[in-house]
Amino acid sequence: MPQSIITKNRVVPIDKIRNIGIIAHIDSGKTTTTERILFYTGRTYKLGDIDEGTTQMDWMPQEKERGITIVSAATTTFWRSVRINIIDTPGHVDFTAEVERSLRVLDGGVVIFDAEEGVQSQSETVWRQADKYRVPRICFINKMDKLGAEFEGTVREIEERLGANPVIMTFPIGKEQDFKGVVDILSLKAKYWDKDPLGIEYSESEIIPEDLKEKVLELRAKLVEKIVENDDILLNKYLNGEEISIDELKISLRKSVVNYKLIPVYCGSSLRNKGVQPVLDAIVDYLPSPADLKEIKGLNPKTNTEEKRKLVNEEKFSALAFKIQLDPHVGKLAYTRIYSGVLESGTYVYNVSRGKKERVSRILLMHANNREEIDKAYAGEIVALVGPKETRTGDTLADENFPIILEKIIFPEPVISLAIEPKTKADQERLSYCLQRLTEEDPTFKVKINQETGQTIISGMGELHLEILVDRMKREMGMNVKVGKPQVAYKETITKTVEGIEGKYIRQTGGHGQYGHCVIKIEPLGRGEGFKFVNKIKGGVIPAEFIPAVEKGIIEAMEKGALLGYPITDIQVTLYDGSYHEVDSSDIAFKIAGSIALQEGVKKANLSLLEPIMKLEITIPEEFMGVVIGDISSKRGKIMGTEKKSKSVIIKALAPLAELSGYATNLRSLTEGRGIFYMEPSHYEEVPQHIIASMLKNSS
Repeated sequence: MPQSIITKNRVVPIDKIRNIGIIAHIDSGKTTTTERILFYTGRTYKLGDIDEGTTQMDWMPQEKERGITIVSAATTTFWRSVRINIIDTPGHVDFTAEVERSLRVLDGGVVIFDAEEGVQSQSETVWRQADKYRVPRICFINKMDKLGAEFEGTVREIEERLGANPVIMTFPIGKEQDFKGVVDILSLKAKYWDKDPLGIEYSESEIIPEDLKEKVLELRAKLVEKIVENDDILLNKYLNGEEISIDELKISLRKSVVNYKLIPVYCGSSLRNKGVQPVLDAIVDYLPSPADLKEIKGLNPKTNTEEKRKLVNEEKFSALAFKIQLDPHVGKLAYTRIYSGVLESGTYVYNVSRGKKERVSRILLMHANNREEIDKAYAGEIVALVGPKETRTGDTLADENFPIILEKIIFPEPVISLAIEPKTKADQERLSYCLQRLTEEDPTFKVKINQETGQTIISGMGELHLEILVDRMKREMGMNVKVGKPQVAYKETITKTVEGIEGKYIRQTGGHGQYGHCVIKIEPLGRGEGFKFVNKIKGGVIPAEFIPAVEKGIIEAMEKGALLGYPITDIQVTLYDGSYHEVDSSDIAFKIAGSIALQEGVKKANLSLLEPIMKLEITIPEEFMGVVIGDISSKRGKIMGTEKKSKSVIIKALAPLAELSGYATNLRSLTEGRGIFYMEPSHYEEVPQHIIASMLKNSS
């Protein structure tokens, strides 16, 4: 499709816009499905192939080489005169931040499942993420041509494992190598993709294969029942035995999908070009437009009261920057969802999160890594802004006179670290610049300097995550680095409450001295609660302007740790007493006092170490079950359950990340190369005392 057509047609009524994400477990066929959608809607002329590295959406060299999606790519296309903005998200758990930030700005989602694998671990994770942001969705059970494909079994799993309420919209005609097409349950028509190898043309028939007739009629009765359950008018008609038209059923089903009551389920094979068009129809028919969602809520930063914005062009401007990308041609791009109002290029926006005005010099419509310049962006659009320098992921942009802060995006903490250094001394400064650029892009990538060793430590969501980032530094920034061995991102915490802890900093030199004095109480919080600071200063014993400095000193001391140098977490610090000097007190003195108090306090509060625990899902042939379970137990792992699937067994377990270094190689050798596993962070747990003792011994 020529680019000018997108520009010409892009200003459509708000009810003709769909902002959708394609989300799934790794290897479910997400990118292939997106490529087929682009092909059938005329956005591309050629079918992209992951194995050949010719996909539109996976454009980074690392994505083409590895056949996986790393960054969420955005594009715009049209189907039945509806504008569909698509974000193709990664399936690999190491890039979970990409899914998290995309879901925050989407109105609807297409969740893809592998018909043989069913509901896998990452499917559960993305499903829960979509639940968190209340994203209406439809399901597409892909790979119906694969050996072992199980349509009804997967639908059952969607219901049982995800707690969803699925309704079957298309039923497969044949399976595995005999998969020919689908029966549309609502219209009772059979659709066959057997003549055109590219799948553009398909034939429709009123005649349903004889062996499926009974099943299809039973499914239609169930579908109608589930639709009318949520609609009083249709329920009356149904109970009175009146005929309900397909259009009435569609309108009612749409309402149920938008209100998270029903999940339509489709099936097909994207790679074989079968069954994709009904999914496109479903996106248009059932997924919400911004008009269906009506409004977005936020906080007024001045009054701290709730405010609402209608999702229309006539409303005051509000938008959310959900992703920062550094583009070699235009510099920093801020991917932004426009919720309300209109944004013009060359104007200023107010970054409410940072309290700064930012100039928007250009507005771009993105198609993966191709771009098209536009002069205005309207409510409901997803665009990239060039110009804002201070904007970060999750920042709200708004009209300066009518500020609003939209819900923030919360990202998981990194679980693995490694030391990194430039190959030559001259590159030290460039290394800082490269790392800063990458942290701007990726909120789950953290960088810190170890004060004692002077080493630069980078942390991320997994070994693959860090490997890709180091590779990007080399390719995109020409920065060659040496990396150390991956290290587990431990955390420190406390197990008992202590109070009356004093932090005093007094320095007397010629002229002004320094005086800061605070008294704190430290108590443990529940796992994953992070840090809370409570100010209980009464009667101005410490002036209000010095209290943020005490908090800052405490946070800095927490970063350094007190047991083995790992960050301290899950604690509450209450500042309740102290004193000050009229002349000598300063921010810096109170900051140092806060830092001293925390370091003294945690040493008395039974310091302990926390380690990341990983959720494992291991798929192996049955004969290796005993040896693999034994191996997990030897790694301090806990078996949570096993599940049989055709000739394989799936073992679900929890194990400490510290014990899982090189697990892929280990599993291959235990299972003659036939075992595969999936791993994702689960939670943090206390490290057994004998292991802490040996770590302390080794560090001394």
